[in-house]
Amino acid sequence: MWRDGLPCTGHRVSGAAVVGDAPWSAYHRRMTTPPKPLIGRDTRLCMSLSARPSNFGTRFHNRLYELCGLDYVYKAFTTTDLPAAIGGIRALGIRGCAISMPFKEAVIPLLDRLEGSAAAIDSVNTIVNDDGRLTGYNTDYSAVRTLVEQAGIDPAARVMLRGSGGMGKAVATALRDAGLTDGVIVARNAERGQALAASVGWRWAAEVAAERADLLANVTPLGMEGADADALAFPAETIAAAGIVLDAVALPPDTPLLRAARAAGKTVITGAAIGTLQALEQFVLYTGVTPTPEQVAEAERVARG
Repeated sequence: MWRDGLPCTGHRVSGAAVVGDAPWSAYHRRMTTPPKPLIGRDTRLCMSLSARPSNFGTRFHNRLYELCGLDYVYKAFTTTDLPAAIGGIRALGIRGCAISMPFKEAVIPLLDRLEGSAAAIDSVNTIVNDDGRLTGYNTDYSAVRTLVEQAGIDPAARVMLRGSGGMGKAVATALRDAGLTDGVIVARNAERGQALAASVGWRWAAEVAAERADLLANVTPLGMEGADADALAFPAETIAAAGIVLDAVALPPDTPLLRAARAAGKTVITGAAIGTLQALEQFVLYTGVTPTPEQVAEAERVARG
């Protein structure tokens, strides 16, 4: 039987277990064997750099490390000195780093090389450190490209994309590379908006145009937790005319734009889905291990819990 939460067979002699009292012996061994340290000499560190760090990446990666039996640990950071932070990654042998706003473009001169999509987009969201050599990747691009192809979007669809930052570059380029050639970049910053539009062969507008668009994409902070949490990235009539709505905002997972799109019966591509896919690709780049779909689902559940 069990007493006070401990295994008890009824055989005790002066507090010691008698021969054959297997449950008590097993419990004693567990309590006297030193536990494996959470972080040891050989533990590999991965990290993130963001102006507004969230818990998603930390929980997602650490849960996958646990499920896959990997001696890694992941920690989120922010910085006011990007060159020093990147120098620390190189000097301390930190295996990988996720890069978020506002560092996705500023980090590029600090790296040794860029992988294909990151070089084409001129935006980095992932750094891999191979013995002091830092390579920049863009897993936002590949995540969006995968989700767009899964959605089966007609290449003739017209796109209206709002935003012109690093994430905007990744989404616009992924849509263009998926065959969507008719689009407009909506950005108040004329220089950045026109440059992004030119890079993908689309048009630029300073404000949301009155014209119809089949696919709406928000890559601004509108709808993100904080000051813009209640903002709607597109007017209701523009949403009503579209067929597909993509919102790159990952937190909260259900933004005003997504709620409006679902209420209007539109197909949605969520920032949460983009976030999970891009984080999974980062995990594979850092560790060389591909987790099972079940492990990914469990890590996502923990990360969003």
